[in-house]
Amino acid sequence: MYGRYGTDELNLVLMILGIIVMFLSRIFWFWPLAIISYALYIYALFRMFSRNLEKRRAENAKFMQWWGPKQSALRGAKARRADKEHKYVKCSCGAYCRVPRSVGMVELTCPMQYLNAAKIEKNKQRLALVYHNIGVICQNHRMYGEAIKAYEQSLRNNPKDNETRYNLALCKRLQKKQGNKNNQNKKQEKDNKNKQDGKDKQNDKEKDKNKGQDNQAKPKEEQMSKDNAEQLLNAAMQSEKATQQRMKKALQKPSSRRLQKNW
Repeated sequence: MYGRYGTDELNLVLMILGIIVMFLSRIFWFWPLAIISYALYIYALFRMFSRNLEKRRAENAKFMQWWGPKQSALRGAKARRADKEHKYVKCSCGAYCRVPRSVGMVELTCPMQYLNAAKIEKNKQRLALVYHNIGVICQNHRMYGEAIKAYEQSLRNNPKDNETRYNLALCKRLQKKQGNKNNQNKKQEKDNKNKQDGKDKQNDKEKDKNKGQDNQAKPKEEQMSKDNAEQLLNAAMQSEKATQQRMKKALQKPSSRRLQKNW
């Protein structure tokens, strides 16, 4: 594959489409669909083995410009369906607002209205009020970073607004508290994971130790049985040897019986 283009997102989509079209052609017995599926396979293979790398990259980039937003929308919809603790409301600007399900009636205000107003507003007092309202909205949604930026922008236009200054200090304190809480949660999760890993390692060590003891006991038993067998064999050999010696002595011993003469 050296010097060839290889695979990319467009090739993957072409292969998947080819499989789907082939499956449909088998269901409906419509042969033009089979031809289309073969054409998709051939084009995907052509792109995969192509040496014109720049053109293939341009094709994939053009495809991702069309497919990227749709892919992001699909992933966002999947994440929203998986979140059972919040309800998502789509605003007229196209953005989604996340609201806890356990809360009752909630009044939502789109910050894009104030952002659009900030773009056309020229009066500093009104502009400061616009950014102050944006900060309040972000603060209510616990978006402390965005709220801090909005309050700072408001104070640039109206440095004498004490309420904005107080909200700015409060958001900084809440953001720090939120960061510490997140760090504590991460630390707690890490400690729990390390503790669980330690338990697993200890259990593995105990299992290895028990296994080693079993392996040591088994050779000892085998050694004992071997020793017993050798002892029994030696005893049998000695007994046989003693028997042979007794028989040999009995044969070598002269007979004491006197022969009687037959007159």
